[in-house]
Amino acid sequence: MHFDDLPVLPTSPGVYIFRKGGTPIYIGKAVNLRSRVGQHFKAGGKSGKFTSLADALEFITTRNEVEALILEANLIKQHRPHYNVLLKDDKHYPFLKLTNEDFPMLVVTRRVLQDGASYYGPYPDAGAVRRVKHLVDTMFPLRKNSGLPLQKKPRPCLNYHMGRCLGPCIDAADPGEYRRVVEDVRGLLEGRAAHVVARLREDMKVAARSQDFEQAARLRDRVGAVEKLFGTEQHAYVGGETDLDFLGVAQAGEYAMVQLFRMRGGRVVGRDKRFLTNAEGGSDAGEIIEAFVGDYYTQATHVPPLILLPAEFEDAPVWSDFLSGRAGHRVEMRTPKRGDKADLVEMAQRNASVGLESELALLERRGDHPGLDALREVLALPERPWRIEGFDNSNLFGTNIVSGMVVFEGGRARRGEHRRFKVKGLDHPDDYTAMRQTIHRRFTGSLSDKLPLPDLILIDGGRGQVNAALDALKEAGVRVPVVGLAKREERIILPGRFGAQWWLESGSEVGVEGELLLPHTHPALRVLIGVRDEVHHYAVSYHRKLRGSAMLRSVFDDLPGIGQKRRDALLEHFTSLEDLASAPVEQIAQVPGMNLRAAQSVKEFLVRRAENSAPV
Repeated sequence: MHFDDLPVLPTSPGVYIFRKGGTPIYIGKAVNLRSRVGQHFKAGGKSGKFTSLADALEFITTRNEVEALILEANLIKQHRPHYNVLLKDDKHYPFLKLTNEDFPMLVVTRRVLQDGASYYGPYPDAGAVRRVKHLVDTMFPLRKNSGLPLQKKPRPCLNYHMGRCLGPCIDAADPGEYRRVVEDVRGLLEGRAAHVVARLREDMKVAARSQDFEQAARLRDRVGAVEKLFGTEQHAYVGGETDLDFLGVAQAGEYAMVQLFRMRGGRVVGRDKRFLTNAEGGSDAGEIIEAFVGDYYTQATHVPPLILLPAEFEDAPVWSDFLSGRAGHRVEMRTPKRGDKADLVEMAQRNASVGLESELALLERRGDHPGLDALREVLALPERPWRIEGFDNSNLFGTNIVSGMVVFEGGRARRGEHRRFKVKGLDHPDDYTAMRQTIHRRFTGSLSDKLPLPDLILIDGGRGQVNAALDALKEAGVRVPVVGLAKREERIILPGRFGAQWWLESGSEVGVEGELLLPHTHPALRVLIGVRDEVHHYAVSYHRKLRGSAMLRSVFDDLPGIGQKRRDALLEHFTSLEDLASAPVEQIAQVPGMNLRAAQSVKEFLVRRAENSAPV
């Protein structure tokens, strides 16, 4: 779609919808529709993608910004456009509902109705809401299975006999006592645990003074349970009776995580987290936070007077006005820069980063590695790079020059297919020659028949190493996509003519075309770094082993009293001369075939050798 094809847009507030083939692909809001839509055609990134793909634009005018805000949120939930930042799943989050009756009951629901009941949530998942309900059911004697609305029963149930229900269904409950229990439950669900504990302690004293020791014991147990579950396991504290929410956000390519912590009465009483997609390509932290705010707070039943954000976004004042109207009190959104509140946001940020790492690791474990799709898109590969082979060289002043090859499938190392190469005919450091020889041997020797072709080759190095690998592949007649990863700034080195056709049909020379710098958290870069670190460690460990073995063998040739078997055992146990020299006699004696006398002989020999070779 071109800018000239746009309809004549008004300058009033409203919502705009980019469509392709009738399907919404991006929905946005604006204070000024004409100005905001025009900005998308001037911008690149994600805006450039959906404006070029769209074939139609619709708009809906509203009376003010708040109406545009809510309309946009509802339309996004309904259509789930591809280029909007979205929650990963589209489920309806569960709530706890305290029914509107003379003897209320606590139930789990996914629908918030205007029925006079009290709703608490949304909770992150059904398991979380059921755990909270179970705790409340075991601590407070609310009715549990007497129907909605309350149905009279001919006889009491087991909960009544266990002291977990006051028995309103058999007319055994005192209305005043039941109301106090309901208020305690309401206080806990709203995060006012301190007030609940204080009132329970007072009731316990009253029961004890009136010598109702059974009731006092029940209240004592209830106080202990509340303190254990709500009063001591706190993650943060702010002085004063502070009610607020504080948020953290982390992003990795198209994935993002937002975590929200609820603080009531100065203590953290709950947390919610959401995993989001489509956060790449122009989506900054503010846009991600706004997507979360629109999803969470349009459903939330209790909104505190203060919401702390890790990043500002343009429409925060509009959201404040809207939420203030819903909550019946002023709601402020603020991004703190210092002090206790900034520490809270930092805590939420840290948890969001850890939570995102956990979600990505879970995707990797399921074989749905997010980095593989990201690599396909970033590198313009013809298909998802399921099999990746990494290559690296290692040497020390030209001695024991070796190369390592590692294999990853589905984002995970297949160590059984890793290979090591001793570089032949090279007695001085030359990374380019070593890389050219290694790649050539991999794709022309016996390994070419044993191992399948990879979908992508990663070279640990810069332009020179990548060009050497390309030359070797061209000589071997093999076409496989190649990229390099330079350690400095983790730059991705791109060969020429990226895409499905890696060599020009004319047969002209192929060389490095450019570089790509991705954010360190990008899933594509995370995959490449994982492969690079694995092959680097693999090559270096092999080089150290060879170097240590060579040094040990040359030393042991002059050591009297150590035969072939003992020498081989020591070589297997100690990978370098330094390791052997620093080991105590007792550790050397524990090597198979050795004893204390032989170990002392080895140690004395190494000490004399070190003294003779020390500088004067």
